[in-house]
Amino acid sequence: MPHWLAQLLYLVAAVLFIVGLKRLNHPATARQGNMISGAGMLVAIVVTLLDLGQVNYTVIIAGVVVGSAIGLTGALSVPMTSMPQMVALLNGFGGGASMVVGGAEFLRLYQVGNDIPTPTGVVMQLSLIIGAVTFSGSFIAFGKLQEIMPGRPITYPGQQWVNGLLAIVLFGLAGWQISTNVPLLAPFYGVAVLALILGVLLVIPIGGADQPVVISLLNSYSGVAAAMTGFVINNEVLIIAGALVGSAGIILSQLMCKAMNRSLANVLFGAFGAVVTAGKRSAEGLTVKAITAEDFAVQLAYAQKVIVVPGYGMAVAQAQHQVRELADLIEKRGGAVKYAVHPVAGRMPGHMNVLLAEANIPYDKLYDMDDINDEFAETDVCLVIGANDVVNPAARTDTSSPIFGMPILNADHAKMCVVFKRSMAAGFAGIENELFYGDKTWMLFGDAKASLSKLIAEVKQV
Repeated sequence: MPHWLAQLLYLVAAVLFIVGLKRLNHPATARQGNMISGAGMLVAIVVTLLDLGQVNYTVIIAGVVVGSAIGLTGALSVPMTSMPQMVALLNGFGGGASMVVGGAEFLRLYQVGNDIPTPTGVVMQLSLIIGAVTFSGSFIAFGKLQEIMPGRPITYPGQQWVNGLLAIVLFGLAGWQISTNVPLLAPFYGVAVLALILGVLLVIPIGGADQPVVISLLNSYSGVAAAMTGFVINNEVLIIAGALVGSAGIILSQLMCKAMNRSLANVLFGAFGAVVTAGKRSAEGLTVKAITAEDFAVQLAYAQKVIVVPGYGMAVAQAQHQVRELADLIEKRGGAVKYAVHPVAGRMPGHMNVLLAEANIPYDKLYDMDDINDEFAETDVCLVIGANDVVNPAARTDTSSPIFGMPILNADHAKMCVVFKRSMAAGFAGIENELFYGDKTWMLFGDAKASLSKLIAEVKQV
């Protein structure tokens, strides 16, 4: 393929990436954005294959077939509730690919005995380090989300000093390799092993409540690693795609930190949730009011304005279809139903939006926190389904609470609030939720899907 044609098609792929990313900013156009970005990736892959020259296409085609089969199987079989885990794995595979490509190029230069120019050495080491950290860190995030390992922060004395010392040794080895310009195996393998260890150590102290930020940040890492790899192998489209992913990921991470009123440094190094505390306040002497589906059905059937607050508990119970069915019943009786989605609800950015879209809930009924918070005071009934910390009034009033200052949904301002919850267990922040003990709050205990199904049956009889 002529070089000019390859460059032109790479430009087309880059434009498709940018347009696709732009279309991802709204649920109504997100699917189209995915398709456009996918088309751009297809163009990039085809052009790269045709531009490679003397290569073993049998091995490449075999890899494409196997990889496509695995990806298709995962896409079709993984339920929406497990999408955060899948995204974590995909981030890991992206980082691993960058690590392998950067490492393979280093070993190629070592075998032919070529010197490594300093600029190439720098990006090669960055590709190896960031790719390895992303690879191992993403699998730890997967393990926490899948509950293969504890979701709570795993800490030990002197943890930050250990991580700092490891990072110093790691970058010292990388600097040694860069300064020599001659490929050396000892620092190469040392960097690879230490970077993999550092990825594990950086993620284990991050608790479950912060996993949405971790996933977004690891996604950014995978993009940066890909961009560095693009410099290593002189592939322009890989540089562009990696830069887009890296910048988008870090921007999203910052936005999510803002939604929690915390800094990125606090998320990474704060071990949030390691100590269970209720701040100055506790539930001692307070009581909750339980309600049954039978008693609640009458009030809900005649409600004129209802707001649903979804959370991870809804995802675990896979109750999104029952939520839509209940909303349809309320609307048929003349009520209006809206959905309030907190920026960090669920286990990854947009988790609740994806689940609600799967149940065919119209996009225009989904509202961001800032757009709907003022409406709670005029709401007849607020249904909190599996959400916890994002509706905790302690974030407004308890200065000693670990979530103080975090913007929350004003569920406690509704005329009546019903919380669907299995038990009184604390959320990932590990603190009592003051909403549960409020004068206008009622608890409907049990599995959310079963409770909603029973509530639907009762509303039909009203």
